[in-house]
Amino acid sequence: MMQFTETPPQLLHQITSFSNLTMNKNQIHRTRPWPGFPSSKSLGNFGDANCMEQLLVHCANAIESNDATLAQQILWVLNNIAPPDGDSNQRLTCAFLRALITRAAKSGTCKMLAAMANAHYNLSIDSHKFSVIELASFVDLTPWHRFGFTAANAAILEAVDGYSVIHIVDLSLTHCMQIPTLIDAIASRFEVLPRLKVTVVGGTEDVPPKLDLSYDELGLKLSNFARSRNIVMEFRVIRSSYADGFSSLIEHIRMQHFVYAESGEALVINCHMMLHYIPDETLSPIPNTNSNPYFVESSSSPSVRTMFLRALRSLDPTIVILVDEDADFTSNNLVCRLRSAFNYLWIPYDTVDTFLPRGSKQRQWYEADICWKIENVVAHEGLQRVERLELKSHWVQRMRNTGFRGISFGEEAVSEVKTMLDEHAAGWGLKREEDDLILTWKGHNAVFATAWVPA
Repeated sequence: MMQFTETPPQLLHQITSFSNLTMNKNQIHRTRPWPGFPSSKSLGNFGDANCMEQLLVHCANAIESNDATLAQQILWVLNNIAPPDGDSNQRLTCAFLRALITRAAKSGTCKMLAAMANAHYNLSIDSHKFSVIELASFVDLTPWHRFGFTAANAAILEAVDGYSVIHIVDLSLTHCMQIPTLIDAIASRFEVLPRLKVTVVGGTEDVPPKLDLSYDELGLKLSNFARSRNIVMEFRVIRSSYADGFSSLIEHIRMQHFVYAESGEALVINCHMMLHYIPDETLSPIPNTNSNPYFVESSSSPSVRTMFLRALRSLDPTIVILVDEDADFTSNNLVCRLRSAFNYLWIPYDTVDTFLPRGSKQRQWYEADICWKIENVVAHEGLQRVERLELKSHWVQRMRNTGFRGISFGEEAVSEVKTMLDEHAAGWGLKREEDDLILTWKGHNAVFATAWVPA
């Protein structure tokens, strides 16, 4: 995890003499203009977010072209204007700077530059492992997840009314933190309490937030909580991976639901910020000689993401909830991804000042998880790059193309979301787009919630 200190980081020009880098003499002594780069006069306001973004873009281009001299110059500027304990724009830029250094460590001429910088930076990101209580409190700090929980629970309750058994397949990044509120809502809403089945996937522990206990232990806690609300609950963990579109989970549900569908069981697929980890069109499965799938850039065959949605449709679910972050990190072009991420991830950095004090442990955990996302988007490629967010409009088209029909969130859902937002800072807002709900920060889209049924 990034170390936030009281003193500014050591300046890159003080680390060592960059002229000792291994490169030819023409590279060392050549001075030349930077195409498209603003002049020194126009860079007077270094704290401007647009200026910082432009510097990061030029740094990325320099690293991609193995131009260590230019990368050195820009890294020096960035290091001096973006301390890790600065304002929100500076901390955001610092996270991207570190991600670019991590990427540079893997590429050509810039390896030496990265090694030198790495010796003076703590580039490792140590994501905190949360206890259940810590994670529940952490999620409650901001509407980032609560928005999706609130909208989803309202839609689910309406869809499952009258069913004797409710089967929730919880594909959630937050380790079932939504389930207790759903249990409470079921207990208070229905006169005849249904039996509840919750199925989750194990094997997604490599992405934050991370939990410090097993899913079996978590399931026991949830079952006990349900029992305290007079609800009988079964909890099942299926080992499955987003890398192959949760194929083992799909097969398990197919077998289970085939047996119980006619006995009054509702099948709810709750997707909370997890589906964007499933490989998209830029990664398609090709069988290798060991019969294990690997992935290459391709657009000619259906993506794993599309195949997952088709498989989901074949299960004929009662309702599918899709909640995710409204941004596009799918481009194979580094600069496009960097720009998209920079112009989206300022939001969590900007909001943190409203609910966590500087220097607090929770704030370090919160920003470390954002840093992990930035590093994954910027520093990695291929299978390692799992943060592949898509815009809401893209997901809407995917769902329609695979046989789903969007349904509107009711007035009760809208009212509950608005009530929840009243508990948080004034910058948060809610807007409706056709059938969908969108969480906004200062008017900018942050998270969307959509609800679907088989067409």
